[in-house]
Amino acid sequence: MKKLLFLLLIGSIAFSNHLFAQEKNKEVLESTEIIQVQDDLDSLLNVWYVKKSMEASKMEAVPDSLIEEVSDSVYIARLNALPMIMEMTYNDKVRRYIEAYVRRGKRSSSAIIGLSKYYFPIFEEILDQYGLPLELKYLPVIESALNPRAVSRAGATGLWQFMYSTGRMYQLEVSSYVDDRRDPIKASYAAARFLRDLYAIYGDWTLVIAAYNCGPGNVNKAIRRAKGQRDYWAIYNYLPKETRGYVPAFIGATYLMNYYSEHGITPVDIDIPLHTDTIMVNQKLHLQQVAEVLNLPIEQLRELNPQYKKDIIPAITTSYSLKLPVTYAMQFVGLEDSIYAYKDTIFFDPKRTVVNPPTYSSSKYYASSSAEPPSTKGKTKLIYTVKSGDVVGSIASWYDVKTSDLKYWNNIRGNMIRVGQHLAVYVPNHKVAKYKNVNKMTASQKNKAVSRTSTARTSSSKSQAYNRNYVYYKIRQGDNLWTIAKKYPGISNMDIMKINNFTDADVRKLRAGQVIKIKKKM
Repeated sequence: MKKLLFLLLIGSIAFSNHLFAQEKNKEVLESTEIIQVQDDLDSLLNVWYVKKSMEASKMEAVPDSLIEEVSDSVYIARLNALPMIMEMTYNDKVRRYIEAYVRRGKRSSSAIIGLSKYYFPIFEEILDQYGLPLELKYLPVIESALNPRAVSRAGATGLWQFMYSTGRMYQLEVSSYVDDRRDPIKASYAAARFLRDLYAIYGDWTLVIAAYNCGPGNVNKAIRRAKGQRDYWAIYNYLPKETRGYVPAFIGATYLMNYYSEHGITPVDIDIPLHTDTIMVNQKLHLQQVAEVLNLPIEQLRELNPQYKKDIIPAITTSYSLKLPVTYAMQFVGLEDSIYAYKDTIFFDPKRTVVNPPTYSSSKYYASSSAEPPSTKGKTKLIYTVKSGDVVGSIASWYDVKTSDLKYWNNIRGNMIRVGQHLAVYVPNHKVAKYKNVNKMTASQKNKAVSRTSTARTSSSKSQAYNRNYVYYKIRQGDNLWTIAKKYPGISNMDIMKINNFTDADVRKLRAGQVIKIKKKM
């Protein structure tokens, strides 16, 4: 009997030590996961925009000593007050992640909050298009710390941390020159589709988030090992180690983004342009060409266009997008030929003669692919008198000429013109009758003329025979692709652009009365 009691005692001690070791291992694992969160936050500080803004910022976080300790009951009340579809569970694991963001990671968290002003509107618009909970916008905070260039040890890339295979599955291009996983807009559309597909499997958002991190195969395995229970906390111990902290981290990031001010964290004003425009590039182009001609920092171009791995836009057989601050997008359109030609021999063709760089002190600089000014051979000179409200781009569109040509003919610097100024416009001899009265037209008449021309072009180049698989929509006054897409559940403005083969330039020229097609949802 004594021997049996002794063996039971030894066994009990051994089992207690085993449980203690397990708990210790869990604590070490959770600490490791939190350290990884901290490392991700710290890496964000090396992003050019963030680094530049942090250096310029004089704001400092309030020291912890001046902030009262937050009790569990306060954390619970704050999480419960958030108007969210997803359940914001609170426990000791969640608390550790909350404090990783609001205490240990204050400096980096202030940068994330500043960046959210740029990225969250993108995420929200796309999540809304797919009818997904808007709180999913917090996923990239824990995935990448809002760093589009983030790469995990496993090779997951971008804001939404797509692996190569998953990215390709959702039509993201990954090549030597382009990685769409870094493109905030394309990757967000892919993430929305992926999340929608996962919800169709689980019908539970915490399981969806877990599956987003480790894949549905691992979640299904955990559900089987938990005897069919379909609750995140019930399958918690059966999930891969690196996934167990994922939902707590998500809840911690959600808390941070809603209650940072309660912890004395002040957002850093990140110097990233909130108003941008997208240009479709149809020729091979180096970002350095754009940077030097438009006098933009190359780092800014890289941050706005992180998908181009080698600074090269490989537009040879297909068009690619280039995102620019709005004011610079207008300049790009006016200097497009000059930009393509600038130092093209250095960047792409060493056999050709180098084109001299543009001289901005002289508005006569002009460079085409052959470094020659626009020809006036076979053309007639017309005179247009500038009126109040006129801009260079509009005048060029009324005569169907390039903005850069109009500037060259009239020695225009930048986009400055004045009322009463006489502009020379050269039009083909056989089209003189069409354009000779433009100078006498009202603004409404000129815009209608452009609308007819644009519609005719679109109709001739993009029209197709009636197909019952499509809905045909006639554009009304005040419509845009976003408002049209909202009329058709499951359809996005990008879907409409793709099905109609529209470029961004086509979208800007859409007019009332034009007919577009929309794919029917089966």
